[in-house]
Amino acid sequence: MLSIAAAQDRGVERVVICTPDKNLAQCVRGTSIVQLNRRTRVIIDEAGVVQKFGVSPESIPDYLALVGDAADGYPGLAGWGTKSSAAVLAKFVHLESIPKDCREWRVNAANASALADTLCCDWDNAILFPKLATLRTDIELFDDVDQLRWNGATPAFESMAARLDAASTETRRQVARRSRSTPKLQSAARR
Repeated sequence: MLSIAAAQDRGVERVVICTPDKNLAQCVRGTSIVQLNRRTRVIIDEAGVVQKFGVSPESIPDYLALVGDAADGYPGLAGWGTKSSAAVLAKFVHLESIPKDCREWRVNAANASALADTLCCDWDNAILFPKLATLRTDIELFDDVDQLRWNGATPAFESMAARLDAASTETRRQVARRSRSTPKLQSAARR
């Protein structure tokens, strides 16, 4: 993970991951690697991840495997909601550590027997999603953290921005033209 590698450099005080994506909460470490939701302007550190999800960042891929994540196409497991998933993972951290017998859980989870049955029946899918969701840390991404430093826009930026803006503007014009030429349907209530 780029954030962890960058945070290990002495010259980096803090890494800010700018996204509300739940999956990237697994990257958060203490207060040195945090997540920023630019829309709401909320910064989430490790304590914030635990407060929001009920699990540590390390458990986020497992948590999403249980509750699901529509944005990433993870269906989740039937019956596993946010509270039961958080309760079980807060104790066992990863799916592979959860005992098959729910009597060994000793956590506050509604209908634990049904949850254990679902986990056993859907085990192959349950363990697949954390593997897909866990960000890899074994890939060399850069030689020096200075390669990541923002030095301002390159000369190519203005022409690219103009092209993208023109494409966006053209699309809006086409939609506006279509909406003016499309006949409007009246509902039966208005007739």
